[in-house]
Amino acid sequence: MFFGVALTSDIAKSAIVAYVHYLSFMLCFGALVFERVRLKPQPNRQESIAMVVADVIYGVAGLALLVSGILRVKYFGVGGEFYTQNPIFWAKVALFVCVGLLSLYPTITYILWAIPLSKGNLPQVPENLVLRLRLMINFEIIGFTLIPLLAVFMSRGIGLSS
Repeated sequence: MFFGVALTSDIAKSAIVAYVHYLSFMLCFGALVFERVRLKPQPNRQESIAMVVADVIYGVAGLALLVSGILRVKYFGVGGEFYTQNPIFWAKVALFVCVGLLSLYPTITYILWAIPLSKGNLPQVPENLVLRLRLMINFEIIGFTLIPLLAVFMSRGIGLSS
């Protein structure tokens, strides 16, 4: 018994998957905000490494978010039909995909930073690159703030035909 609820293995699995889903969302959002705040022209070695690490955290958390989301739809939610019959669900998925696609440019940029860093050099980060990355990260953050709104609408049955 845990707070008066018998913890069956299905309840525990469902709770853990939900927790991973929420935690990974928070990690994604936190990594994006970190990147947005800390991004600057000509960063020093420590700042450059921090950006690469933040993007790795973002990528791993994004993958965990995707996998846990799929598990919730298929096995631990209210039933796959509830989700797949709702256009709000598909809008949420499309927004997640758009955010993921937007993240490719910053991720490739940070991977390219790792090359000079591995050789003891600093990446060249001009102001125009910083402005471009900030714009993309801003759009990613906006997308990530809209995903929970769509989830709340979906969980209340908005979008389902009566």
